Amino acid sequence: MSIPPATQPLLRRALSSRRLWLAVLLAAALLSAWFWGNSWLSLEGLRQHQQDWGLWQASHPGLARAAFAAVYVLVTALSLPGATVLTLAGGALFGWLEGTVVVLLSATLGATLAMLMARYLLRDLARRYAGRWHAALERGMARDGSFYLLALRLLPVFPFFAVNLAMGLTQMRASIFALISLVGMLPATLVYVHAGGALSRLRSASDVWSADLLLGLAALALLPLLMRWALPQWRRRRALARWWDQRPQRFERNLVVIGAGAAGLVASYMASALRAKATLIEAERPGGDCLYHGCVPSKTLIHAAQQMHQARQAGRFGVQVGEPDLDWPALMRRIEQVITEIEPHDSAQRYTALGVEVLHGRARILNPWTVQVQDAQGTRQLSTRAIVVATGSTPVLPDWPGLDQVTAVTSDTLWDRLASLQQMPRRILVVGGGAMGCELAQALARLGAQVHLVEQGAQLLAQEDEDVGQAARQALQADGVDVYLQATVLSCGRGQECHAMVRSAGGEQRIEFDLLLLALGRRPRWQGLGLEALGLQEFQVDEFLETPIPGIFAAGDVAGQWQLTHAAGHQGWHAAVNALQGLRRLRADQALMPQTLFLAPQIARVGLNEKQAQAQGLRYELTHLDMADLDRAIIDGARSGFIKILTAAGSDRLLGVSIVGEQAGELLAEFTLALNNGLGLHRVLASVHAYPTLSQASQLAAGAHRRAHQPGWALPWLERFHAWRRGGI
Repeated sequence: MSIPPATQPLLRRALSSRRLWLAVLLAAALLSAWFWGNSWLSLEGLRQHQQDWGLWQASHPGLARAAFAAVYVLVTALSLPGATVLTLAGGALFGWLEGTVVVLLSATLGATLAMLMARYLLRDLARRYAGRWHAALERGMARDGSFYLLALRLLPVFPFFAVNLAMGLTQMRASIFALISLVGMLPATLVYVHAGGALSRLRSASDVWSADLLLGLAALALLPLLMRWALPQWRRRRALARWWDQRPQRFERNLVVIGAGAAGLVASYMASALRAKATLIEAERPGGDCLYHGCVPSKTLIHAAQQMHQARQAGRFGVQVGEPDLDWPALMRRIEQVITEIEPHDSAQRYTALGVEVLHGRARILNPWTVQVQDAQGTRQLSTRAIVVATGSTPVLPDWPGLDQVTAVTSDTLWDRLASLQQMPRRILVVGGGAMGCELAQALARLGAQVHLVEQGAQLLAQEDEDVGQAARQALQADGVDVYLQATVLSCGRGQECHAMVRSAGGEQRIEFDLLLLALGRRPRWQGLGLEALGLQEFQVDEFLETPIPGIFAAGDVAGQWQLTHAAGHQGWHAAVNALQGLRRLRADQALMPQTLFLAPQIARVGLNEKQAQAQGLRYELTHLDMADLDRAIIDGARSGFIKILTAAGSDRLLGVSIVGEQAGELLAEFTLALNNGLGLHRVLASVHAYPTLSQASQLAAGAHRRAHQPGWALPWLERFHAWRRGGI
């Protein structure tokens, strides 16, 4: 019978796979050795042949030791039963000292070979089918693996072969594995080799152990885990040594939080929920950049711009409303009203009612346990067990010649400037093609301004994939924004008009404007808190959000990784819990942080994009769905956009999702849930989605992935089966 064409490539790959052949050979060796080992590598078999082996060892001492070591290495490398009996045999044949050396070296070599074979055969499978669990295992082992491996080796109740295989799934270096195994197996090897000298009196291998001996080894196995706890404490004590004489005998509070933005407010809330005594210090208004300068005013402006755009587009749907007019003062009042309505959620009164002491003043950290506060009542010092720094970020300012001569604003000053005007600026120059620059450029253009956007890089949204950046550029240009890529501002000036000289691929040109918006990013705001005086020259945090100074944590923009309100809240929660718990800490896992850009169409992502996957060297598959194929998008006239799904090669395990389209931020929630819970695309496909909704795009994308992974070799056989059922064969 001929092989169906669809199966031939699959068969060729299988036959050419070195791993497959190695696995087959190992399976055959295991099967044959299992039967052989039942008779030879057993306590009874050892007794029966002990005299013969002893005579052969006496007549051929070198060869006997080499043969014994080779068999021991083979048995342990292939994870065969019998290593315990061979250890007893080492003591019976070679004596206590020599037997210990031969057995220990052979066991270490065999275990290392078993670990390397497991790494070669199984680690890719673990990454593919248990990616999140495997990633967590690798992170844990990279951090604490040496301690855990030593504990497992010291306590021989854990199966020897299972430890080898498990370590093969990690990135632990073979040399480290061998060294720790050599040290960790020494106590149990000594016990077994010593017992081998009395082989004739043993009825079973378990007779080696007594309750006292097991308790002793268990206590010894706890030593590495105690060291794992003690070493950080020792490092912590050493890091605090220079201030130890300033440590208070008694602390007035459990936690001081500096900064009342999203991160600081969540940290304070968590402290109150855990019934800790906490103080929140804010130099300005509680609520932070998000409430007064970021998310709240910008999204209110974007929503107004969307209303104007929809009014202009109403004729497409048979609704004639005419050209809308913009009431600029009314829009500014609307922004102020929204801020006023949200303000109580972040107010000092609310947090005081929760039990948090709220102080309005400026903070300075004197040492890891003392914070100085300067407020209306003067200067005082607060003692605390821990500190959370949540002071946010500040805009990056360029050093262009003439910048001080023109009307330039950042996100911190934009809204006060706009509120002071009776009408919207007619010409606006935005510099910076990140999230803030793109969002505000499109919104202001939709409201009627002439907007120029200058970006130094080759694409907008430099962190995203090229097609996502291209979608953002097309969206901006469709709304009338002039986009300049690979462009640089050379200088600014004011004559009759404010202007900037910009150099791009088309040469130098003069752009006139009424308002210059600088959207060049933000940098952490931590200078001026006294941390420099404590020796902290570069602000950084570990996975627990603790700075190099023990007891001082950071969350939000100041921590550096994300500049997102929800990320700040996530970090504030973890920073407070870690600062208050002391012993057991939680890692702030931020790899699956969702993010949404409120353009039209929206751009949202969770997990990895193609750029990041390629940078990490991951093997992935791409599933692409065009939003134009979605019924709801056709109904709403919102057919632009797409969904890109990255899955691990050969599986439906999600690595990341990028969405461009109507309500992309809302569509992202389903994929965020799936990623956080290790759910594959088949679970998304199997979930019922209401019709007609935009959320069906998730299901359609999952269906596209399923179709691409149909078992092509089975389809001809399935066709024959159905033909047979119809009576055609």
